[in-house]
Amino acid sequence: MFDISSLQYNSENPTLIAIAFTVLCALLLGVLIAFTYEKTSRTVDRSNHFLQGMVLITIVAATIMQAIGDSVARGLGMLGALSIIRFRTTVRNPRNIVFMFGAIAAGIACGVFGFVIAIVGTLGFCATAFLLRFSAFSEKKSLIGTLKMEVHKDFDAFKELEKLLNQSSEYFTLESIREFRLERNEDVLLYEYRLKPRKNYKNGKLVQSLRELPNIKVLSLSFQNNPGTNI
Repeated sequence: MFDISSLQYNSENPTLIAIAFTVLCALLLGVLIAFTYEKTSRTVDRSNHFLQGMVLITIVAATIMQAIGDSVARGLGMLGALSIIRFRTTVRNPRNIVFMFGAIAAGIACGVFGFVIAIVGTLGFCATAFLLRFSAFSEKKSLIGTLKMEVHKDFDAFKELEKLLNQSSEYFTLESIREFRLERNEDVLLYEYRLKPRKNYKNGKLVQSLRELPNIKVLSLSFQNNPGTNI
């Protein structure tokens, strides 16, 4: 019969049962965190390697903490050994970093035999992630547009331009203005706007309306999903 007393903290000589239970607990918590990430993430191009990494990092963290125990010398030696490793993977999404830290925290808690802390903390973390998924704080993919216009220097239809942008977008901002002269000694201005289109608004209608304004030479409008948020 399984004896819970065999799992009591013993940093110097942990039993085989305690080590096996620690690894198993870290594995299950890592799987739970990865499952939560999979179900609550809105990113389309999610990486399977990232999901596997969250599961494996819990076991790695638990193993390191068991190896260190209460020994300061082991801790310093482990710190020096790990400093040799250089991680060059860039994680651009802050939410992905939080999930990775959550997996590491669960592994550390298991490694110091704080199983109750690890289980309760992981359950609370995952439950909060699901609540945030269906809350107003949930990250919704939205198209961000870049509007470029080349107009004459004497262009004076800015009120009509801003009116059209207000009708078609939730908000917009002027990113840059550049002035240059063409070969035929004609001064032109290049305006670049960033905008978030309204729902159910036809972007082709915006392009057509803008082209009807006077003195617009070139017009381009492109959209992409929230740049810079992937792994």
